[in-house]
Amino acid sequence: MHRASWVLACGANYMLLGPKATMLKSEKPVISICAIRTGAGKSQTSRRITEILKKYGKKVAVVRHPMPYGDLTKQICQKFETLSDLDKHECTIEEREEYEPHIEMGNVVFAGVDYEVILREAEKLGDFVLWEGGNNDTSFYKPDLSIVVADPHRAGHELTYHPGETNLRMSDVIVINKVDTASYDSILKLKENIHRVNPNAVVIEAASPFFLDDYKEKKNKRVLAVEDGPTLTHGEMSYGAAVLAAKKFGAKELVDPRDYAVGSIRDTFAKYPHTGALLPAMGYGKKQIKDLEATINKTPCDIVVSATPIDLNRILKVNKPIIHVRYELQEIGSPTLEDILKEKFNL
Repeated sequence: MHRASWVLACGANYMLLGPKATMLKSEKPVISICAIRTGAGKSQTSRRITEILKKYGKKVAVVRHPMPYGDLTKQICQKFETLSDLDKHECTIEEREEYEPHIEMGNVVFAGVDYEVILREAEKLGDFVLWEGGNNDTSFYKPDLSIVVADPHRAGHELTYHPGETNLRMSDVIVINKVDTASYDSILKLKENIHRVNPNAVVIEAASPFFLDDYKEKKNKRVLAVEDGPTLTHGEMSYGAAVLAAKKFGAKELVDPRDYAVGSIRDTFAKYPHTGALLPAMGYGKKQIKDLEATINKTPCDIVVSATPIDLNRILKVNKPIIHVRYELQEIGSPTLEDILKEKFNL
């Protein structure tokens, strides 16, 4: 919006298209999952929604916000049903982070650049279309139920970032995620802001507890924490699930990788100096993936604790063990997401 102010001051016209002008209408019920900021927890909320719908015998087509890199003519309509499809479409780490967990659950994910074509393909497959947003844009499809995820670790951002505030004001249901790791004051501030701008929304509190493979192996070890890249960069977080999990399970030390960063990873640290002693899992192309691999191999640590949703061993060759942090959404109290879906769609 600072750029917009500059454009207006120069005398040019500037217009933002509203959701009514940009949302496509589906023949199937649409549930949209958007967020206030990147890294709030859209993905685990989407997985929870698909889990509930499948419990009631419903087929779900997941449609993901685009992350198009490379030749866009090959990305008109992409369908991800098996892990081999990730290689077929030459996915970046950022794309794999969004698709791989769904595939492992048995979900089919659509993405690409032509969302009219994508919608019609998704309608053929599912009883429901689930829109999973990215970069906090408004939904590309007109939702029958709008769910927005808010992050108390960044309380206040819900009113100061675009288009997260738009999502907040339009939502039917607001999930306050990460209440298990956020402070009481931050949760209270977030609740007050929600009530002020969208008092009619149903508010659900949820946790994102950690699940670690071989967590005992991490005690008293020097740990390199690898975090989801976009959450740290344009999401502006200075830590993530890997740091929190490492501290919770008794890591001896968090090793700072910045002195060992290679190529584009070094440039990332320079561009986003707010990140702490951790490594964002950046992988926008083969060169950056190689730089990430080299940075991990150069960093003097005992183990790597990775909170990126994918198995890094599938795409990297590293010289130390990787322990993966998984996190799923768990609603606290009532109503739950299942309560909302049952009432809205007569499940």
